[in-house]
Amino acid sequence: MKQIDWYFDYISPFAYLALKQFHSLPEDVKIIPKPILFAGLLNHFDTKGPAEIERMRQYTFRHISWLAKQQNIELKLPPAHPFNPLKALRLTILLENDLVAINRIFDFIWQQGQSTDNPEQWKELCDSLSLENTDEKITQQSIKDQLMLNTKEAIEVGVFGVPTFIIDEELFFGQDSMTFLYAYLENPSILESQEIRSADTLPQGINRK
Repeated sequence: MKQIDWYFDYISPFAYLALKQFHSLPEDVKIIPKPILFAGLLNHFDTKGPAEIERMRQYTFRHISWLAKQQNIELKLPPAHPFNPLKALRLTILLENDLVAINRIFDFIWQQGQSTDNPEQWKELCDSLSLENTDEKITQQSIKDQLMLNTKEAIEVGVFGVPTFIIDEELFFGQDSMTFLYAYLENPSILESQEIRSADTLPQGINRK
């Protein structure tokens, strides 16, 4: 059984689209979901997210809408973006990173266009997951600590964005890397080619201050 660590944040619509392609993975592959805080990566690398650059923001949501239609994936944008994903991420950890629950939460945000900040919608989500006293449970220090540890781990293994997949210490970033990932699963030696190795050792020309 091959194991893929999947680093994700609900704030990313591309993570949603990637999730909807998991059915195409080989049967001998196991996804290990690892919820992280994308903002933690941005802070670490001192950069902005796509939704924080106006023109990039417009393009991102045009692109995601087009991609969803091309892939026959239902998509309804949430009421606002970026939004605070902490409740959803902590809820995932509370549910022990269960992939069925993760699907449900992603659908809540990106298929139904709902918000964890809306008390009624949040309650409906928690009810659908058979949870009670959710707000109290997700604020446990152990839950908060685990999310911080996941994010720290992501940075340590080289994750710079979401979604990211890591298998055999090899990193595949973004929803558009899925075909690259499938090719690697079929033939890991593709990363041993001369072209790939040359890309790995390409020197940095200048260092922008």
